[in-house]
Amino acid sequence: MTSRTLTLGALAFAALSCGAALAQSDSMNKPGDMAKPAMEKCYGVSMAGKNDCAAGPGTTCAGTAKVDYQGNAWKYVPAGTCTGIQTPKGMGSLEAMKS
Repeated sequence: MTSRTLTLGALAFAALSCGAALAQSDSMNKPGDMAKPAMEKCYGVSMAGKNDCAAGPGTTCAGTAKVDYQGNAWKYVPAGTCTGIQTPKGMGSLEAMKS
């Protein structure tokens, strides 16, 4: 064999090896496998009908808030951000508030 044949063979092997490694790594990291960020319940930040749950008496749950920023209705937000959310009625709260 000539050195040119050996070089071409080595390059072909390297290319196939890299391709196989990339294909395997892509199949191992599917979008659904990514860790989801931690979430917390934040009261008083949802818009009417957009809450995730707990909208007070006379409501059943998700999507039942009657008014914007209803104090006893919560929405999931990324952990650690709730009390920094500013609304026209004040800041978000980790506990239910009076509306």
